[in-house]
Amino acid sequence: MKQSAPLLNGTDSTDISSGDKNVRMEEEPGNIQLLIDRAGDYLETRLELLKLKATQKSSDIVSSIVSTVILVSIMIMFFIILNIGLALLIGELLGKSYYGFFALAGFYLIAGLIFSAFRNKWVKEPVTNSFIKKVYN
Repeated sequence: MKQSAPLLNGTDSTDISSGDKNVRMEEEPGNIQLLIDRAGDYLETRLELLKLKATQKSSDIVSSIVSTVILVSIMIMFFIILNIGLALLIGELLGKSYYGFFALAGFYLIAGLIFSAFRNKWVKEPVTNSFIKKVYN
């Protein structure tokens, strides 16, 4: 039988090494479980952060759209009333009130054709760029 050397605290080295292995074996599953638990907590925290960021971005976009729709609606009402007044004024200057409406209709037809020709440059690109900036900033 093999003799073990006594240590300072009075125990044999074989007792420590066999006891040490048992302690390590018992601690390893605990460490792995702790690591798994922390990884799970980390993933939950990241998912929650992602949800919060998505909520913030979507609320920013929706609020921008709503405020823009309200502003555009008010501007459309202003334009309608202004155009009726201009049409009546031009009609009075031309002698018949409906001449003013025809004159404004012709003006808007020309403006619409010009706008149609340049709609990608004037509307599509700026709106697309603005939406992309809202989403990614």
